[in-house]
Amino acid sequence: MATACPALSLPSTSLLRRSTRAGPSRRPLPSVRCSAVGEAVAEASVAGTVEEPLLVSAIRGKKVDRPPVWLMRQAGRYMKSYQNLCERYPLFRERSENVDLVVEISLQPWKVFKPDGVILFSDILTPLPGMNIPFDIVKGKGPVIYDPLRTAAAVNEVREFVPGEWVPYVGQALSILREEVKKEAAVLGFVGAPFTLASYCVEGGSSKNFSKIKKMAFAEPEILHSLLQKFTTSMANYIKYQADNGAQAVQIFDSWATELSPVDFEEFSLPYLKQIVDSVKETHPDLPLILYASGSGGLLERLPLTGVDVVSLDWTVDMAEGRKRLGSNIAVQGNVDPGVLFGSKEFITKRIYDTVQKAGSEGHVLNLGHGIKVGTPEENVAHFFEVAKGIRY
Repeated sequence: MATACPALSLPSTSLLRRSTRAGPSRRPLPSVRCSAVGEAVAEASVAGTVEEPLLVSAIRGKKVDRPPVWLMRQAGRYMKSYQNLCERYPLFRERSENVDLVVEISLQPWKVFKPDGVILFSDILTPLPGMNIPFDIVKGKGPVIYDPLRTAAAVNEVREFVPGEWVPYVGQALSILREEVKKEAAVLGFVGAPFTLASYCVEGGSSKNFSKIKKMAFAEPEILHSLLQKFTTSMANYIKYQADNGAQAVQIFDSWATELSPVDFEEFSLPYLKQIVDSVKETHPDLPLILYASGSGGLLERLPLTGVDVVSLDWTVDMAEGRKRLGSNIAVQGNVDPGVLFGSKEFITKRIYDTVQKAGSEGHVLNLGHGIKVGTPEENVAHFFEVAKGIRY
């Protein structure tokens, strides 16, 4: 039986969003209405313009009829089709470095759920071999850096990443994805942020306490700054490469920057993120850039200083409070708790509408506050998209 959407009104003018990057918008927000689950909705009234997809329009502060929606890790282990493919291709890098498989996996959620963003199936560590940093992703263990970078000599061996030489399959896959989804969705690329990439490379993989990267930061900062600069130059080039091959927006993942105190974030992450954004905007001024840093509540006011177009909030920040703290000249993405997708359909519906209500009707991309968790019921993901796409401002 279809579940009716709860009655809602949108937030007060204190939460209003921008109409352009030049200045904040202060017009009253309309109320939200929604279709009953399963009710047909004419997509023509909510699509982006002929020139750009809905997601890009929303990021640019244009008037849209509903928030665009996509989910981090929407292609992945919760989907039966992906599990079946993994049985045939058990190695992650086998799946993520083959054009045909990258396209197939990226399109799996598109074919089932029709999200407004189709993100490239890849990994933030994919560029490392091209920088003379061997790595692998081991099942049950995660990323493994075979020769951690812990000395000046090791950092000196790191070379600048040339995407066209080392990851041509990324460019080819993005081009094919653009052809496949046309204007119905935005094709999204992504990269890792310098501090997060450095953390993996210095720690030797994932870490719980980040003692090695912090030891380098506080005892030999010149070595870390040298490594961060190499990642900065390389990731700026990688973003441009992705844009040149079809990406219509690019998300920067700074997953581990939130392990830094605010003062250390300002030294070891913020300047390098700003360098990347400035470099990309020089050559691709209209490319939307999204920044996601998990657990960023303590750093929130500093994130817009990077110059990105969108800050993606995790679920530990209340959306209304996040809007106030970020200011009115930046779009926001998020931020439903991924664990909500284990709840009932009624509960999922309620949380979606709570998030949309608090975000307002301008400059919001609906998403989770982190990636979809393994074991999430696929039918609940389908429900999330169905409810989200039935929303009307």
